[in-house]
Amino acid sequence: MSIAEDLDLLIRSRYPLIYLITSEEDRVEALLNQIAQNMKKRFFVWSCASGFGQYGQTGFDSSTVDPLVLLDRILQTEDHSIFLLKDFHIYLEKEHAVIIRKLRETCQIIGNTYKTIFISSPVMKIPPELEKEMAVLDFPLPTFNELKKILDDLIASVRTNPHIVVDLPNDIHEKMVKAVLGLTENEARRVFSKAIVNDSKLNADDIPVVLEEKEQIIKKGGILEYYHTDEGMTHVGGMEVLKDWLSKRVEAFSDKAHAFGLPSPKGVLLMGVQGCGKSLTSKVVASEWKLPLLRLDVGSIFSGIVGSSEENMRKAIKTSETIAPCVLWIDEIEKGFSGIASSNTSDAGATARIFGTFITWLQEKKSPVFVIATANDISGLPPELLRKGRFDEIFFIDLPSFDERKVIFSIHLQKRKRNPSAFPLDEFARLSEGWSGSEIEQVVIASLFDAYYQNRDLQPEDVRKNLKAMVPLSKTMSEKIEELRDWAKTRALPASTPDGSESPQSKKVPVSAGVEDPPLDFRS
Repeated sequence: MSIAEDLDLLIRSRYPLIYLITSEEDRVEALLNQIAQNMKKRFFVWSCASGFGQYGQTGFDSSTVDPLVLLDRILQTEDHSIFLLKDFHIYLEKEHAVIIRKLRETCQIIGNTYKTIFISSPVMKIPPELEKEMAVLDFPLPTFNELKKILDDLIASVRTNPHIVVDLPNDIHEKMVKAVLGLTENEARRVFSKAIVNDSKLNADDIPVVLEEKEQIIKKGGILEYYHTDEGMTHVGGMEVLKDWLSKRVEAFSDKAHAFGLPSPKGVLLMGVQGCGKSLTSKVVASEWKLPLLRLDVGSIFSGIVGSSEENMRKAIKTSETIAPCVLWIDEIEKGFSGIASSNTSDAGATARIFGTFITWLQEKKSPVFVIATANDISGLPPELLRKGRFDEIFFIDLPSFDERKVIFSIHLQKRKRNPSAFPLDEFARLSEGWSGSEIEQVVIASLFDAYYQNRDLQPEDVRKNLKAMVPLSKTMSEKIEELRDWAKTRALPASTPDGSESPQSKKVPVSAGVEDPPLDFRS
């Protein structure tokens, strides 16, 4: 049902108190006013600044700014009335015990009448005394059609202005509306207006302007980050199994796929050795699928205020669902939820509740939000996260093979405007046995610095020198990596093809490869 139908049903069911979680007071007022007219009821509004009064009329009663006086006024008001109390959540803290008690008694009295009290608030704060007295609803952000109407109304208002040029074919018009999904009506209206004021035009060139403003608005929340990426599959070396899996789901969110009977993919958990491309893959998926990339910092969810952390998680989920289809990237997820085991004693259970909300959403979500979670440390992963149904697949990303290392060297040389064919990639791949992709990148960068310092172009000897000088992580953490591989053998799908791509020559690496002992064979 729509939010209007939900509210209509609750009012007719004589719920005395309904809590709406939203910051859009204008939309709430407009909708409740329409419902009141349809039901032939009077609609009153209250705030702690203006007091109590009938919607649409002037002269609010300032003597009712006191919430206790307000609740008496509600009891005295004639039947068949709807009341909206703005930001009343500030009076639902334990220090306002008298107000909470008065509200509870008011609800008990009006429970058999035709009066309904609404509380609108951007956060949810429900004291236990009122849990049984109220219904709670998330007031949804504007739909595509509602945002389309805002854009159409704005276009109509500027059509007569000869200094403003509007050029929005149907496909660009639709993209412009989709660009503001996830914003409130006022935010969308301001973004569209800014696009026009920017250059006195409204056309396809303004979509990046709209997206930039949307990014700023999302950043204000401090929970989700709108991430820009132009990485492509050509920037990822190896991982052919993972690439094939992802390529089969490029059109998974299309209407054609839905008509075929395909469900929207839920997401993947990428785990493996540090520096082997987990984060890069997350960026590539969003770029290849042409979807917005939102990064969730789990650490930013936690707040010192009781109940705020849970609210932050709900807000992050709600925003990602509104912007959907999109990619939600959660980097190093094990660090964000590492305190679950001791949550009851360390943070009054906040981490456990947030994690419960998250994994339930992963299991049950219907919106096209593709979640990519990455993890380095399996010991920090809660077992509930790994059960089937949370993610579509769990992939293990190992250290790159011989052929994959050749590709990675080629990629990083090309990115720095060097011709890979001018370098002995086979030799580099042999010398870098046991190196991660990020370590190979740093070798190339360090070699470029050496060449630049000597005022000459990059030479193969620069790369050889740095390969021999650096010690890879796989050497210092070999036990940890083997433990990770043993865990993944029966619990995850390898992101790369089996060892068949490893060159036999790579087994003949001399001691001079840059470490004191011969390089280990890190393959199982």
